Amino acid sequence: MATEVKVPTLGESVTEASIGELLKNVGDAVAVDEPIVSLETDKVAVEVPSPVAGVITEFKVEVGDTVEVGAVLAVIEEGGAPAAKGEEAGRAAEQREDGKEERAEASAPAASSDASQTLSPAVRRAVLEHGVDPSTIKGTGKDGRLTKEDVIAAAKAKKDGGTIADAAPAQAATPSAPAGERREERVKMTRMRQTIAKRLKGAQDNAALLTTFNDVDMSAVIEARTRYKDLFAKKHDIRLGFMGFFAKAACLALKDVPAVNAYIEGDEIVYHDYVDISVAVSAPNGLVVPVIRDAQDKGFARIEKDIADFGKRAKEGTLTMEDMKGGTFTISNGGVFGSLMSTPIINPPQSAVLGLHRIEDRPVVVDGEIVIRPMMYIALSYDHRLIDGREAVTALKIIKEAIEDPTRMLIDL
Repeated sequence: MATEVKVPTLGESVTEASIGELLKNVGDAVAVDEPIVSLETDKVAVEVPSPVAGVITEFKVEVGDTVEVGAVLAVIEEGGAPAAKGEEAGRAAEQREDGKEERAEASAPAASSDASQTLSPAVRRAVLEHGVDPSTIKGTGKDGRLTKEDVIAAAKAKKDGGTIADAAPAQAATPSAPAGERREERVKMTRMRQTIAKRLKGAQDNAALLTTFNDVDMSAVIEARTRYKDLFAKKHDIRLGFMGFFAKAACLALKDVPAVNAYIEGDEIVYHDYVDISVAVSAPNGLVVPVIRDAQDKGFARIEKDIADFGKRAKEGTLTMEDMKGGTFTISNGGVFGSLMSTPIINPPQSAVLGLHRIEDRPVVVDGEIVIRPMMYIALSYDHRLIDGREAVTALKIIKEAIEDPTRMLIDL
């Protein structure tokens, strides 16, 4: 019996998505709940599982197509013999009369010794660009699939004299351009990237953005981490990072300056007696902002576990719409990429975002003497329509003082 696989309900107010990847080919055998299609919505990538066990006989969509909730994605013949590999799979593809087999072949993995390995368009481009053999790379994505970061890391290892195998198969797929020839590539923006672009530009168009800066002596936090990191990891099974300190410091600031934790809705200001912190996380398809809910009530261990879980699931592409819903304040850490200073853009409808940057030793004056301290620039971008300069500076100063004297976070000062 043939079963249709349809686009599932994607979340509140989300009615359509784009086809990001076809995770299987026509003729592949699939098990119940095995992902076959990856959808890209405005915020997350969603994998659509097979509702039955059988063999894929047809795909109704192609990569890049826009589909609505309820649209048919594929057709699966239930109870078929496992024909994902070997001659039976080949015959299944050859029997298609509508040209789907050509598309299936085109989407097959490039330069891989494992026929079941499926490369996303982004990964395939990275393979060809860096000239590595994907069959020699261990994937860190969901179900062991390769990510773009895996390919880049492998290429770097190869360049540095690592043990990556000969990449001739991947290089052969794209002939080298003649010396001096200039090339360009046009790639359609993903739905997520389009949404990011619209939201950030909308923030600049609709809000009166202003940024205030300060610098923070990280000595106390670094000393606390050094002293307690082993005990913390042993007790809580999670690494003690910097984000937990800044999240708790932000909670102190937002409690004392509630406007920074509020937003404008029409002609009203919406205040919150809770702190839901959106944490900017880099994912293969773009920046996502999952939310640490009720951060004001959570300890360091719970916050660090939430952040680690978000980072892992962002890399795997398994964050959900619910993970991104809401948020009253955002923290973005550009320091992990080496940023010295930036003016972050708020995440609408929020009214403020805290930007963290890299830590570096700098000369500062302490008690009349020049000393070397590990310093970090921090930035607070805010909507000046709601937040006055005094409030923004005060909030950032509270964060600075809490980081420089972490005891304040323990006694709520």
